[in-house]
Amino acid sequence: MAKICFVSNSAWSIYNFRLDVARDLLRAGHELLVMAAHDEYAQLLEDEGCIFVPLHFNNRTENPVADFRLYGELKRLYAQHRPAIIFHYVIKPNIYGSLAAAALDIPSVAVITGLGYGFTKLNLRYLLIRMLYTVALKKTAEVWFLNNEDANFFIGHNMVGVEKTRVLHGEGINTGYFSPPVKDPAMTERRKFRFLMSTRLLKSKGVAIYAAAARMLKKKNFPVEFLLIGFYEQHHPDSIRKEEIDRWQQEGLISYLGFARDVREHLADADCFVFPSYYKEGVPRCLMEAASMHLPVITADNRGCREVVADSVTGYLCDMQNPYDLADKMEKMISLSGGERKQMGVNGRLLVKQRFSIDRIIGLYHDAISTRLK
Repeated sequence: MAKICFVSNSAWSIYNFRLDVARDLLRAGHELLVMAAHDEYAQLLEDEGCIFVPLHFNNRTENPVADFRLYGELKRLYAQHRPAIIFHYVIKPNIYGSLAAAALDIPSVAVITGLGYGFTKLNLRYLLIRMLYTVALKKTAEVWFLNNEDANFFIGHNMVGVEKTRVLHGEGINTGYFSPPVKDPAMTERRKFRFLMSTRLLKSKGVAIYAAAARMLKKKNFPVEFLLIGFYEQHHPDSIRKEEIDRWQQEGLISYLGFARDVREHLADADCFVFPSYYKEGVPRCLMEAASMHLPVITADNRGCREVVADSVTGYLCDMQNPYDLADKMEKMISLSGGERKQMGVNGRLLVKQRFSIDRIIGLYHDAISTRLK
């Protein structure tokens, strides 16, 4: 058995996106180190049996001195713990962690979870990230992508060789945990139609587009509720301001429910999930969770998002950054019969089980580990 290391920007991200993989590796007898910025999920990971190692990590700073310190800290920790293989997630661990692992001759896998905010504008920051990625990814054993478009972007811009790439099509979903609820048809008929959006509160996730579409449907007097779940990222340059959420609530457009550690109760009580993101997504977990629980989905025709939705079969695709088209698709969803929406939900869960099984993702981790340990 081996010492495995996961490195990310937060304990929350490992717990939220990779807990099933972590549990399986621990059951297989591996020792699992998690290196990330400390938050309330660090203790939960330790309760699962992981060894948590806190990092002095700031994903928002563009200070080269801070980045050099991160590289030095990672190199020191890797030398101290000597893991057999390291899996890196998000930009800075992918870059500085891959370089630190290579300096110590430790094999590593870079998991590109999406292009993210750094690739939204063609500026100096974008060019710097591209250059750093090109250097760092030459040092990795493998590079994993969550969708074909991201893989094609990196390969097409000569940032990574095709021979070391693998496309996962998402990080997997536990369809047993996110299982369809038993709904009382009478209760559903007695309340308003309920849309739900669950996301990081960033502009590029489409939160303002959701509010604008809600305004249009409210003007048509549809008996509809628009719920929003998510957390603020105050220091993120793309963050939605709390004042905007407050204003939308005062207008009666949306009901903001705060952050939910477990979204299943909210998903079970919704009629349709909405995610009009124009962020450079990997494969959004929120879409997989909703579809796995038999919810029809409306999402933007965006990279990663379109992989989870079969248009007019499991939900609808809408134009990116177009609240008018989103409102149109939401109106179409409302006009469907309960049976038609239910069938969309059934189709969505079937798609998730076929394409995004967590068992397949766990198998890829075991393959990568066994290959490097031979």
